[in-house]
Amino acid sequence: MNDGYEAYDGDGYDADGPVGTGGASEPERTFAALPPARGRGFSSSWWGRAWLKALEETALDGAQLKKGRGVAREGRVGAVSVRPGRITAVVRDRDSSTYRGDVLLQELGEEDWERFLDVAASRSGHVAALLDREMPPHLVEDTAAAGVELLPGIGDLEPRCTCEAWDHCPHTTALCYQVARLLDQDPFVLLLMRGRGERRLLDELQLRIATRAVGRGPSEAHTGADGADAASAPGPGRGVRADEAFAARDILPPLPPPPPLPEEPGPVPSLDTETEPEPGVDPAVLELLAADGAARAHRMLADALSPDHARQALPTGLTPQQDAVRLLADTRPEPWTATRLATASGRHRTGLDAAVRAWRYGGATGLAVLDEEWTPDPETLARARARLSGAWEEGERPLLRRTENRWTAPEDGVQLRYGRDGRWWPYREEGGHWIPAGPPDDDPAAALGGVSAPE
Repeated sequence: MNDGYEAYDGDGYDADGPVGTGGASEPERTFAALPPARGRGFSSSWWGRAWLKALEETALDGAQLKKGRGVAREGRVGAVSVRPGRITAVVRDRDSSTYRGDVLLQELGEEDWERFLDVAASRSGHVAALLDREMPPHLVEDTAAAGVELLPGIGDLEPRCTCEAWDHCPHTTALCYQVARLLDQDPFVLLLMRGRGERRLLDELQLRIATRAVGRGPSEAHTGADGADAASAPGPGRGVRADEAFAARDILPPLPPPPPLPEEPGPVPSLDTETEPEPGVDPAVLELLAADGAARAHRMLADALSPDHARQALPTGLTPQQDAVRLLADTRPEPWTATRLATASGRHRTGLDAAVRAWRYGGATGLAVLDEEWTPDPETLARARARLSGAWEEGERPLLRRTENRWTAPEDGVQLRYGRDGRWWPYREEGGHWIPAGPPDDDPAAALGGVSAPE
């Protein structure tokens, strides 16, 4: 007898416990000790009863089975640790002495798991149940027909106990009985004992489904054209390619709804610490860029969630010079940061002020109207003139002189620019320069009527 927890020095143990049997990459799960199970069936689920049936039909010593069942019923099995190829628990005798019991179960090989996944993926009922974290009972029969035995057979459960019994003892038998109650809680415990954790198994199953849906074998998803493993191929820990998931959209479970849009961007982290920054790193600039990135992400998410998102044009990329103007217009940075952005924009002071106003009125399109002078083709020019003719009542239209796409009223100090987008953009003369003076409009009279006063 033992009065405490001991471990073998050899025969599959080291000073800290068993070694050399479980898959190191798979998680270990620990289940709390269960209360006594007197006065009712020992197991309530199909999987628990199937485990007990396999255990009792393959046992060689009925007396030990009876003793172990009694120990488990009385709640004398402690917390159970489950990992690939092994289950472990401390079992207490009626005299309060404790023993460590381990039961080894042969893990399935890679070829067995391939057959298991083939069987599971071949029937929609299996797929739906597994992805819903359920283990369909018929999976045992189907996998057995494919040569993969999930439940233990004769000699599959190999005992190890610190009571030094040469075969199953009441402690290891009680542990086996306790596994039936664990399977009541989660039948995936059996697959973990056989060598695959739940998350890895479901990832591999989803990959198998997706690759089948696009007409490719599972091996092709991991192998390149030259037969070597593709580092970028999907697999456990890498997820599933978007096009494959889309192709399998009628098989895979639906995605959850998107989270609600936050009311505003998240707070910007402060980089003002006691640690001196690296040479060339400006914390204030980094804070500005972080705030800008959060604001842009918030706008993009709002656009993506809007009902008419599918009808919106894709945004165009900005040059570094355009992005410098955007940052000046959107973020209103501190003077020293603004100076750096102004230099990056490549514009002089007056031109930069005009560019910032243009951006605020119309973004990249407004900036293009500021910078670009172009000649409308005859059809476009006729359309623009027709709009001008119908915009004012007779006698109210200002005297406008056209140059390229620009109609100017010198006496009034205002100008209309016809954009390539078909809208009219108002400008005002300030200090000998034409400055954006308001938002664009389809109606030229309305565009001029909204000209703002000088800032």
